[in-house]
Amino acid sequence: MVRGLLLAAALAALPAAAQERFITLSSTTSTEQSGLFGELLPKFRAASGIAVRVVAVGTGQALRLGERGDADVVLVHDEASELAFVAAGFGIERKPAMYNDFVLVGPTPVGSPRDAVASFRDLAGRPFVSRGDDSGTHKAELRLWQAAGIDPKSGTGRWYRETGSGMGATLNMAAALDAYTLADRASWASFGNRRGLTIASAGDPKLFNPYGVMLVNPVRHPHVKAAEGRAFIAWLTGAEGRAAIAAFRVGGQQIFFPLPAAPAPRS
Repeated sequence: MVRGLLLAAALAALPAAAQERFITLSSTTSTEQSGLFGELLPKFRAASGIAVRVVAVGTGQALRLGERGDADVVLVHDEASELAFVAAGFGIERKPAMYNDFVLVGPTPVGSPRDAVASFRDLAGRPFVSRGDDSGTHKAELRLWQAAGIDPKSGTGRWYRETGSGMGATLNMAAALDAYTLADRASWASFGNRRGLTIASAGDPKLFNPYGVMLVNPVRHPHVKAAEGRAFIAWLTGAEGRAAIAAFRVGGQQIFFPLPAAPAPRS
């Protein structure tokens, strides 16, 4: 009896974090900085008793955290990289989670407002700021340059700049330089320092931006909290998580849409 009381007292004296059930989620700056997780994660914790600690970085870095076993779940937005992550045995049970779109922003429209490739073709020689950080947005930008037949690196030091930073810092530089950049819809909606920037091109299906969620492989990394990670993925992609994603707003605008669903063109 005394030993039981002593154990209970010792547990009560531990920091709350030591007693807490939690998972580590590596995800993108867009999901964190938009405020989405601030809405979703308390709901998941109330439903499950599991806290979620987010490491918000670019997609490439988020996947590398998963490769090293430094996360339990990965939620990112570059499908080709996600499928390669699973094929290499680093992740399992990938599921589509949600989508939004990318927007080209800058001082004036370029090319065709709803033709992303034509718009990128018209950007050569105009000031452009790239994230340059292996994020999902950076990967999408490079695909669009390739489709336009332009090597942006040829403009390095003249019209093409890479920040190596997140979306907020990149948008700030674009605003300061009156330059163009590619942004995810969530980051653009929550960005307050727009100055002369506006949407220059949007609505092309090539700007579709899906997010996938997957469990880090517990066979490769036995310390992964597989049960808790699966609980989060099931909640996020289930009815309650989908409703929470759909209900989230920035400035009255819905910026994430649950998957699976047919994406609708946006302007």
